[in-house]
Amino acid sequence: MRAENQLRTFLALLKEYPAETPLYKFLPGYFRLHKKMGSTDRKVALRLVYNYFRLGKALVNHPPEERLFAAEFLCNNQENSFLSFFKPELAAQIAIPAEEKIFVLQKEYPDFKLEDVFPFTGYLSAGIDQILFLQSFFIQPDLFIRIQKGHEFQVKQTLAAADVVFRQKSEQCLALPNGTKLDRLFPMQRYFEVQDESSQLTAQYFQPKKWENWWDACAASGGKTLLLHEQEPDLKLVVSDIRESVLDNLDERLQLAGIKKYQKKLLDLTQNPDPILHDYAFDGIILDAPCTGSGTWGRTPEMINQFNASRISFFQQLQKTIALNVVKYLNPGKPLIYITCSAFSEENEDVVNYLVKEARLTLESSELLKGYERKSDTMFVARLIKNL
Repeated sequence: MRAENQLRTFLALLKEYPAETPLYKFLPGYFRLHKKMGSTDRKVALRLVYNYFRLGKALVNHPPEERLFAAEFLCNNQENSFLSFFKPELAAQIAIPAEEKIFVLQKEYPDFKLEDVFPFTGYLSAGIDQILFLQSFFIQPDLFIRIQKGHEFQVKQTLAAADVVFRQKSEQCLALPNGTKLDRLFPMQRYFEVQDESSQLTAQYFQPKKWENWWDACAASGGKTLLLHEQEPDLKLVVSDIRESVLDNLDERLQLAGIKKYQKKLLDLTQNPDPILHDYAFDGIILDAPCTGSGTWGRTPEMINQFNASRISFFQQLQKTIALNVVKYLNPGKPLIYITCSAFSEENEDVVNYLVKEARLTLESSELLKGYERKSDTMFVARLIKNL
């Protein structure tokens, strides 16, 4: 009876879900409207709906409930009452390895194809293991934090006291179970930033020097600015974004981190920024470019269903335009750090090749950060030097 109620709740939620809305924005409002749902009911509903979308575009010709049963089998490794009630034959094999699950599911649903989960593999960057990348969609990524230097012991002690299991990825980077209630554990001072591990790893390519002028051109929430400042506090910083509300939030985040000396610019970098930046010259530019975000869809699997491959060329053109508009403010011999959270070659290697050809840049180094191997986001980073 409970499993049947859970299925009815899932189907009702799915019916009300507006396809173009991120789940993280839709679900809180949905739960507020359905106050009779207890915490356990909400937790199960969250699991079911996210697992459902982790199936991507596989089995699209089957009813939603059948797709959900297949997703529950692929996304769990411990037997649960929901799957046991509806598909006991699958529940009995829930703990087998992912590779074997694919074969079991193909017997249950002969039209199931792993490549249908993410039907954009032809666009992936070279070096991505397509099978591992596809299978990663059945695994919820971890929650990563970057601890401020000097507070490592305090943060780990608080987590341990609350019985939060964590993995130490580096001196300052911890991996926590997704859904960890950090606000409850750290109600006052947090001493850390929530930031994906791959995002943290991009900092290896910055290499700033004391007293240099740096520009975080698409600053967004300021994660890269914070990484840059931690590497070298004595920089002259400019941060910019196209959204005024984002810059207001960035002010608060930087001030909480103790960063007070910086300039803030409201800029549309698809247009010529000369009227605002005509006197500026930088010793380093970070361009965390707008992109499809395909490397983060393990966190937002609903995006797979919403995405059309034609958007890749749109973002590529956007990236080229913005990069050409910012690189003219870069001093010769200095680096442009080009970053995306995309897994697509047209946004990664192809844009870098274009910049080498058209923007008088030399590629010093680049890396595809394979988050699908680490329960984190997949990102791309390149360090390009402006020719003398």
